[in-house]
Amino acid sequence: MTKSSSDKSTIKKTPARFITFEGGEGVGKSTQAKRLLDRLKNKAIMAIRTREPGGTPNAENIRSFILTGKSEPWGVGAEAILFASARLDHVNELIAPNLKKGTWVICDRFHDSTRAYQGITGGVNEDLISTLEDLALNGYKPDLTILLDMEPKKAFERVSLREEDASLAGETDRFEKENLDWHNRLRKAFLQIAKNNQERFVTISADKSEDELADAVWQAVCKKFPELNG
Repeated sequence: MTKSSSDKSTIKKTPARFITFEGGEGVGKSTQAKRLLDRLKNKAIMAIRTREPGGTPNAENIRSFILTGKSEPWGVGAEAILFASARLDHVNELIAPNLKKGTWVICDRFHDSTRAYQGITGGVNEDLISTLEDLALNGYKPDLTILLDMEPKKAFERVSLREEDASLAGETDRFEKENLDWHNRLRKAFLQIAKNNQERFVTISADKSEDELADAVWQAVCKKFPELNG
């Protein structure tokens, strides 16, 4: 993100923060990440929005390979390694440089998704997941993680509607094809991760209107970073 010299004086001098959104399919992470970005910009804070897997050209290529199902025959362990490879490039090429120059980073999914999907739900060994985290994060952990939580049946209904539209363009995410039991286990995995990392996580019910949820997210962000209240 670039600013003209006349714009720079309006930018608030706040420490760069790294915020991630987590949760199951259909809970509204992408929408709320965008809403938060807009709110930060309205506060004259330099910020970018990104996603995982993805965010850089190399990581986007890996994203396409995984989400189109091409990696599925390799098993969840190989998928965890692919996600970590994409994350390492994402951190080194986009996340770290922006944080270093004072730009806030908002990411739709990050390392907690690998732990929830491939680790707890998929059964990949905890030691492998932790090792991959250490390698890929390179010391860059989120300052705040917002877990959007919803009863899986409701979220699953949202996904089913979205899947009908996406299938027309051949863009159905293979993880969205999993059954309701899988979604239930995934939800429990995220809630367990949040419980184990209470200093970083805020869990918010996603069973709200888009505006209500955006307000709840903003309140949580302002509570974590009181400098935004100035």
